[in-house]
Amino acid sequence: GNWLLVCSVILLAHTAHGCPHKCLCYTASKTADCKNRGFTEIPAHLPPEIQILQLQNNRIWRINPNAFTATPLLKILDLSNNSLSSVAPGTFQKLRYLQVLNLTRNLIHYIENKTFSFLPHLKELDLSSNSIIRLPETFGNSTGNITLLSVKHNKLQKMERILLESLPNLKVVLFKDNPWQCNCNIFGLKLWLESFLYRGGISDGIICSAPGIRKGKDLLKVPYELFGACALRTAQAALSSPQQGPEQRGPPRPGPHGEPGDGGRGGGCEPKAKARPASLRHAIATVVITGVVCGVVCLMMLAAAVYGCAYAAITAKYHKEHSAPLRPHGTPKEKEPLESSMA
Repeated sequence: GNWLLVCSVILLAHTAHGCPHKCLCYTASKTADCKNRGFTEIPAHLPPEIQILQLQNNRIWRINPNAFTATPLLKILDLSNNSLSSVAPGTFQKLRYLQVLNLTRNLIHYIENKTFSFLPHLKELDLSSNSIIRLPETFGNSTGNITLLSVKHNKLQKMERILLESLPNLKVVLFKDNPWQCNCNIFGLKLWLESFLYRGGISDGIICSAPGIRKGKDLLKVPYELFGACALRTAQAALSSPQQGPEQRGPPRPGPHGEPGDGGRGGGCEPKAKARPASLRHAIATVVITGVVCGVVCLMMLAAAVYGCAYAAITAKYHKEHSAPLRPHGTPKEKEPLESSMA
């Protein structure tokens, strides 16, 4: 009985202090516990001094632009296991002190450019277990202090190297369980990951889902030669595109910087594959020309060798006839004229 009385007093005190209905607010730990309460939006009337907001296991499907205006001191925000399908850029920009943002187990399909702008203290960003098919080139201004990024259990086929390079303080990156396309679009990511691991970074690695011959293989173990051909095709396609006909679909391929916009949906290298017959013809022509040149050179060398041998034989014969006394090491046949002349 006493315990219930104490609890009700505490609850009344917190409610008086301004705690949303159905939430539990703790002054000492500066925490608002609003998990498992059936919320569809961020609750209003949160205590302004809270630093931890637990909203996991609700049905939140949208976040109003001013949802966090009254709680500027938040350091940890847990929105896991909700129904968010998108996050508008600037949603969290009022949270200048935010350090941990958990968006796992939602329905997010893609992250827009600069979604997490103005979060200078953000250290952990967990986007795992969503349906993300595309990540931007930047998470936003002032996001350079992120040390942990998780994108595991999503639908990513590729990831921009420029995004990872904009996060210089990364220590841990988790990539597991994505349908990574190990073609030319992922080459930059391979280079970045090798460098990251060399610098002491921690990662669970990238396992290829396609193409078929690389399915299940570790990206780091895919030889560079396989990407080298792709890079050559890219360069050749860029060089030959002005002369190509309309069937080459010029606009979607403005150059190396335009490729990311194509997405990973076509297998990456397929649009450039049309340049392959031309490059094959060039290669065959080069081989034929090289063969002909080598053949001519070989014939010339053979002719020179034959001529050289013939010349050497004639010269030797000439010397035998005119300077025989100077050649003591002759054959018995060569000595006969010598003896007759002595006689």
